[in-house]
Amino acid sequence: MKILIADDHRLVIEAVKAKLSELEPGIEFVLAMSVDELLAGATDDLDLALIDLNMPGADGQAHIDEIRQRHPAVPVIVLSGYEDPAIMRSALERGVLGFIPKAYSPDVMLSAVRLVLAGGVYVPPMMLTAVPPGIVAGMAQQAGSEAIVRGTGGGGGGGTQTLEHLRSVLTERQVEVLQLLSQGKPNKLIGRSLGISEGTVKIHLAAIFRALNVRNRTEAVVAAQALTEAQQA
Repeated sequence: MKILIADDHRLVIEAVKAKLSELEPGIEFVLAMSVDELLAGATDDLDLALIDLNMPGADGQAHIDEIRQRHPAVPVIVLSGYEDPAIMRSALERGVLGFIPKAYSPDVMLSAVRLVLAGGVYVPPMMLTAVPPGIVAGMAQQAGSEAIVRGTGGGGGGGTQTLEHLRSVLTERQVEVLQLLSQGKPNKLIGRSLGISEGTVKIHLAAIFRALNVRNRTEAVVAAQALTEAQQA
Protein backbone atom coordinates (compact mmCIF):
# COMPACT_ATOMS: atom_id res chain seq x y z
CA MET A 1 0.00 0.00 0.00
CA LYS A 2 1.23 3.50 -0.86
CA ILE A 3 -0.10 6.52 1.04
CA LEU A 4 0.67 10.21 0.63
CA ILE A 5 0.52 12.50 3.69
CA ALA A 6 0.63 16.24 3.02
CA ASP A 7 0.84 18.61 5.98
CA ASP A 8 3.12 21.50 6.90
CA HIS A 9 3.77 20.23 10.45
CA ARG A 10 6.33 17.44 10.81
CA LEU A 11 4.83 16.29 14.13
CA VAL A 12 1.43 15.85 12.48
CA ILE A 13 2.95 13.91 9.59
CA GLU A 14 4.85 11.57 11.90
CA ALA A 15 1.79 11.01 14.13
CA VAL A 16 -0.45 10.24 11.14
CA LYS A 17 2.22 8.01 9.63
CA ALA A 18 2.57 6.05 12.88
CA LYS A 19 -1.18 5.49 13.20
CA LEU A 20 -1.68 4.53 9.56
CA SER A 21 1.10 1.97 9.91
CA GLU A 22 -1.47 -0.10 11.79
CA LEU A 23 -3.37 -0.68 8.54
CA GLU A 24 -0.93 -3.32 7.33
CA PRO A 25 2.80 -4.03 7.35
CA GLY A 26 5.15 -2.48 4.82
CA ILE A 27 3.19 0.64 3.84
CA GLU A 28 5.16 3.03 1.63
CA PHE A 29 4.64 6.66 2.68
CA VAL A 30 5.11 9.71 0.49
CA LEU A 31 5.49 12.88 2.56
CA ALA A 32 4.88 16.50 1.53
CA MET A 33 5.09 19.73 3.53
CA SER A 34 4.04 22.19 0.82
CA VAL A 35 1.80 22.30 -2.23
CA ASP A 36 4.84 22.06 -4.51
CA GLU A 37 6.00 18.89 -2.72
CA LEU A 38 2.45 17.55 -2.84
CA LEU A 39 2.14 18.02 -6.60
CA ALA A 40 5.61 16.56 -7.15
CA GLY A 41 4.98 13.53 -4.95
CA ALA A 42 1.46 12.61 -6.08
CA THR A 43 1.27 9.71 -8.54
CA ASP A 44 -1.46 7.54 -10.02
CA ASP A 45 -0.30 4.49 -8.07
CA LEU A 46 -1.22 6.00 -4.69
CA ASP A 47 -3.77 4.01 -2.70
CA LEU A 48 -4.71 7.08 -0.65
CA ALA A 49 -3.80 10.75 -0.16
CA LEU A 50 -4.39 12.62 3.10
CA ILE A 51 -4.05 16.35 2.44
CA ASP A 52 -4.15 19.39 4.71
CA LEU A 53 -5.96 22.49 3.47
CA ASN A 54 -3.65 25.06 5.03
CA MET A 55 -0.06 24.59 3.87
CA PRO A 56 2.60 26.70 2.10
CA GLY A 57 1.51 27.44 -1.45
CA ALA A 58 -2.17 26.70 -0.81
CA ASP A 59 -4.82 28.95 -2.34
CA GLY A 60 -8.05 27.90 -0.68
CA GLN A 61 -8.78 24.39 -1.93
CA ALA A 62 -7.18 24.83 -5.35
CA HIS A 63 -4.51 22.22 -4.54
CA ILE A 64 -7.29 19.71 -3.81
CA ASP A 65 -8.83 20.48 -7.20
CA GLU A 66 -5.48 20.02 -8.94
CA ILE A 67 -4.80 16.67 -7.30
CA ARG A 68 -8.32 15.48 -8.16
CA GLN A 69 -7.83 16.61 -11.77
CA ARG A 70 -4.35 15.10 -12.18
CA HIS A 71 -5.08 11.84 -10.36
CA PRO A 72 -8.86 11.27 -10.43
CA ALA A 73 -8.58 7.60 -9.39
CA VAL A 74 -6.68 8.36 -6.16
CA PRO A 75 -8.95 8.50 -3.08
CA VAL A 76 -8.41 11.82 -1.27
CA ILE A 77 -9.15 12.59 2.38
CA VAL A 78 -8.82 16.09 3.77
CA LEU A 79 -7.13 16.21 7.18
CA SER A 80 -7.63 19.72 8.55
CA GLY A 81 -7.76 21.92 11.60
CA TYR A 82 -10.88 23.58 10.18
CA GLU A 83 -14.22 22.55 11.69
CA ASP A 84 -16.51 24.77 9.62
CA PRO A 85 -19.29 22.62 8.05
CA ALA A 86 -19.29 24.88 4.98
CA ILE A 87 -15.61 24.12 4.36
CA MET A 88 -16.27 20.41 4.90
CA ARG A 89 -19.12 20.46 2.41
CA SER A 90 -17.02 22.37 -0.13
CA ALA A 91 -14.29 19.75 0.12
CA LEU A 92 -16.73 16.84 -0.23
CA GLU A 93 -18.34 18.48 -3.27
CA ARG A 94 -14.89 18.55 -4.87
CA GLY A 95 -14.87 14.77 -4.83
CA VAL A 96 -12.83 14.03 -1.70
CA LEU A 97 -14.01 10.91 0.07
CA GLY A 98 -13.60 12.11 3.63
CA PHE A 99 -12.95 15.12 5.85
CA ILE A 100 -11.20 14.43 9.17
CA PRO A 101 -10.84 17.33 11.63
CA LYS A 102 -7.50 17.24 13.43
CA ALA A 103 -9.35 17.53 16.73
CA TYR A 104 -10.55 13.95 16.26
CA SER A 105 -8.73 11.05 17.90
CA PRO A 106 -6.18 8.91 16.03
CA ASP A 107 -8.54 5.92 16.28
CA VAL A 108 -11.35 7.87 14.59
CA MET A 109 -8.94 8.87 11.85
CA LEU A 110 -7.91 5.25 11.35
CA SER A 111 -11.55 4.11 11.18
CA ALA A 112 -12.33 6.85 8.66
CA VAL A 113 -9.37 5.81 6.51
CA ARG A 114 -10.46 2.16 6.60
CA LEU A 115 -13.97 3.20 5.52
CA VAL A 116 -12.62 5.17 2.55
CA LEU A 117 -10.25 2.37 1.54
CA ALA A 118 -13.27 0.03 1.55
CA GLY A 119 -15.05 2.32 -0.91
CA GLY A 120 -17.11 4.40 1.50
CA VAL A 121 -17.36 8.11 2.25
CA TYR A 122 -16.49 9.54 5.67
CA VAL A 123 -18.64 12.49 6.73
CA PRO A 124 -17.74 14.00 10.14
CA PRO A 125 -20.64 13.91 12.63
CA MET A 126 -20.36 17.66 13.30
CA MET A 127 -21.40 18.25 9.69
CA LEU A 128 -24.73 16.53 10.30
CA THR A 129 -25.95 19.41 12.46
CA ALA A 130 -25.50 21.79 9.55
CA VAL A 131 -27.20 20.04 6.63
CA PRO A 132 -27.48 22.68 3.89
CA PRO A 133 -30.93 23.85 2.75
CA GLY A 134 -30.58 22.21 -0.66
CA ILE A 135 -30.38 18.70 0.78
CA VAL A 136 -33.75 16.98 1.08
CA ALA A 137 -35.28 20.19 -0.22
CA GLY A 138 -38.36 18.45 -1.55
CA MET A 139 -39.19 16.96 1.84
CA ALA A 140 -38.31 20.19 3.61
CA GLN A 141 -41.18 21.88 1.81
CA GLN A 142 -43.59 19.35 3.29
CA ALA A 143 -42.05 18.81 6.72
CA GLY A 144 -40.50 22.17 7.53
CA SER A 145 -36.87 23.09 8.07
CA GLU A 146 -36.91 21.70 11.63
CA ALA A 147 -37.20 18.23 10.12
CA ILE A 148 -33.91 18.58 8.32
CA VAL A 149 -31.56 20.07 10.88
CA ARG A 150 -31.57 18.09 14.10
CA GLY A 151 -31.83 20.16 17.25
CA THR A 152 -33.46 23.27 15.75
CA GLY A 153 -36.79 24.23 17.14
CA GLY A 154 -38.96 21.19 16.44
CA GLY A 155 -36.59 18.60 17.95
CA GLY A 156 -37.00 14.96 16.99
CA GLY A 157 -40.65 15.23 15.91
CA GLY A 158 -39.77 16.90 12.62
CA GLY A 159 -37.27 14.18 11.83
CA THR A 160 -39.94 11.52 12.38
CA GLN A 161 -42.26 13.34 10.01
CA THR A 162 -39.57 13.46 7.34
CA LEU A 163 -38.73 9.79 7.81
CA GLU A 164 -42.39 8.86 7.52
CA HIS A 165 -42.60 10.77 4.25
CA LEU A 166 -39.51 9.01 2.98
CA ARG A 167 -40.96 5.60 3.85
CA SER A 168 -44.06 6.50 1.85
CA VAL A 169 -42.06 7.01 -1.35
CA LEU A 170 -39.44 4.25 -0.97
CA THR A 171 -39.84 0.49 -0.90
CA GLU A 172 -38.87 -1.50 2.17
CA ARG A 173 -35.71 -2.68 0.41
CA GLN A 174 -34.76 0.89 -0.54
CA VAL A 175 -35.15 1.95 3.11
CA GLU A 176 -32.76 -0.87 4.07
CA VAL A 177 -30.27 0.35 1.46
CA LEU A 178 -30.64 3.89 2.83
CA GLN A 179 -29.94 2.72 6.37
CA LEU A 180 -26.73 1.01 5.25
CA LEU A 181 -25.81 4.05 3.17
CA SER A 182 -26.15 6.21 6.29
CA GLN A 183 -23.41 4.07 7.85
CA GLY A 184 -21.09 4.97 4.96
CA LYS A 185 -21.04 1.43 3.56
CA PRO A 186 -19.92 1.04 -0.08
CA ASN A 187 -22.18 -0.60 -2.66
CA LYS A 188 -20.39 -3.95 -2.45
CA LEU A 189 -20.98 -4.25 1.31
CA ILE A 190 -24.57 -3.03 0.99
CA GLY A 191 -25.24 -5.71 -1.59
CA ARG A 192 -23.53 -8.38 0.50
CA SER A 193 -25.51 -7.40 3.61
CA LEU A 194 -28.83 -7.57 1.76
CA GLY A 195 -28.04 -10.49 -0.54
CA ILE A 196 -28.43 -8.46 -3.74
CA SER A 197 -26.06 -7.54 -6.58
CA GLU A 198 -24.16 -4.26 -6.86
CA GLY A 199 -26.24 -3.45 -9.95
CA THR A 200 -29.43 -3.78 -7.93
CA VAL A 201 -27.94 -1.58 -5.22
CA LYS A 202 -27.24 1.12 -7.82
CA ILE A 203 -30.84 0.95 -9.03
CA HIS A 204 -32.10 1.41 -5.47
CA LEU A 205 -29.64 4.27 -4.91
CA ALA A 206 -30.95 6.09 -7.97
CA ALA A 207 -34.44 5.98 -6.47
CA ILE A 208 -33.09 7.12 -3.10
CA PHE A 209 -31.25 10.07 -4.69
CA ARG A 210 -34.50 11.16 -6.34
CA ALA A 211 -36.45 10.84 -3.10
CA LEU A 212 -33.83 12.79 -1.13
CA ASN A 213 -33.48 15.34 -3.93
CA VAL A 214 -29.68 15.04 -3.86
CA ARG A 215 -27.15 15.08 -6.67
CA ASN A 216 -24.57 12.55 -5.58
CA ARG A 217 -23.58 9.89 -3.06
CA THR A 218 -21.88 12.35 -0.71
CA GLU A 219 -25.02 14.46 -0.32
CA ALA A 220 -27.06 11.28 0.07
CA VAL A 221 -24.79 10.09 2.91
CA VAL A 222 -25.14 13.44 4.70
CA ALA A 223 -28.92 13.48 4.26
CA ALA A 224 -29.33 9.83 5.24
CA GLN A 225 -27.22 10.23 8.37
CA ALA A 226 -29.13 13.37 9.33
CA LEU A 227 -32.45 11.53 8.97
CA THR A 228 -31.16 8.61 11.03
CA GLU A 229 -29.94 10.98 13.75
CA ALA A 230 -33.32 12.72 13.76
CA GLN A 231 -35.16 9.41 14.05
CA GLN A 232 -33.06 8.42 17.05
CA ALA A 233 -33.35 11.81 18.78
